[in-house]
Amino acid sequence: MSGVQTLTVSADDGEQRLDKWFKRRFPQLTQGAVEKMCRTGQVRVDGARAKAADRIVPGQTIRIPPLPDSPAPARSDTRISAADAKMIQNAVIFRDEHLIILNKPPGLPSQGGSGQGDRHVDGLSEALKFGYKDKPKLVHRLDKDTSGLLMLARTDRVARGLSEALRHRNTRKIYWAAVAGVPHPRKGSIKYGLMKAPGHGRGGEGEKMQCVHPAKMADYPDAKRAQTDYFVLWFLGSRLSWMALEPVTGRTHQLRAHMAEIGHPILGDGKYGGGAANNEGDGWGAGIGGDISRKLHLHARSLTIEHPVTKAKMTFTAPLPDHMARTWKTLDWGEGDVPADPFGDA
Repeated sequence: MSGVQTLTVSADDGEQRLDKWFKRRFPQLTQGAVEKMCRTGQVRVDGARAKAADRIVPGQTIRIPPLPDSPAPARSDTRISAADAKMIQNAVIFRDEHLIILNKPPGLPSQGGSGQGDRHVDGLSEALKFGYKDKPKLVHRLDKDTSGLLMLARTDRVARGLSEALRHRNTRKIYWAAVAGVPHPRKGSIKYGLMKAPGHGRGGEGEKMQCVHPAKMADYPDAKRAQTDYFVLWFLGSRLSWMALEPVTGRTHQLRAHMAEIGHPILGDGKYGGGAANNEGDGWGAGIGGDISRKLHLHARSLTIEHPVTKAKMTFTAPLPDHMARTWKTLDWGEGDVPADPFGDA
């Protein structure tokens, strides 16, 4: 066991979650161990208690309690099945020696955490080494039920570069969604701040965000500024809309919370949209018929980045997941009938 240490976050570490910083420096630690040390106050950031999900920045000091010297023994249940290995490899839409781009299927968490179990992209990325010694690293996340484009870095240097690009908004992400009703105006920005709603479990189970009006942000010190640009691509009367959503900021559940706040929840989002999202009673789906799933209709459709090594501008596009493709077919919406980037072309 090592003694108590105090380490300073270096410029090379950049801004990142406290738990990720711990696991990169001390790979013998499990996620649960990091969360327990934070929960019991053994870890301090600039002398104050901290949560595993808190973001740290260069220059901050971190108190490290005594840690085990040797790596934890490998778990016997981390072996990936052949079916899962094939599934995650088939999700790859681009790879080179620096990065991997996935089309994440809905229902698969990006990484482990409270209630997520052991089957997630981060764990399955063991099957994405493709000859490398280490597995690729997630540089951002998608919600479990959100499908679409997800980036993984194959080296630490590329991971830092991509994280920096995301932090300084040098990447562009456009999501497609089907929402209840038709927003007016049909192009605009949603600028409600976001903060965690209270009372959702000690470990973050059932985490939910609540919106704060821009004029009241000063009244809520925990609220963070958030902005979502939107564009109505197509609509069915006053019942449903096909939306393009561009998150200018990247807050937890931002798109889902913002669309629900303006009265147009994403289809299948019972957490934020309630009955309106699930078409209960005489809702938006009355009389439409066809195959409209109750799964979340939110998909990370396109991603534009500057390659972290070659510096080439690259744009990736992910086809819709099966449940959304069936909805689009039912509503006679064609993927090729709308601009790829309505925010740039409009």
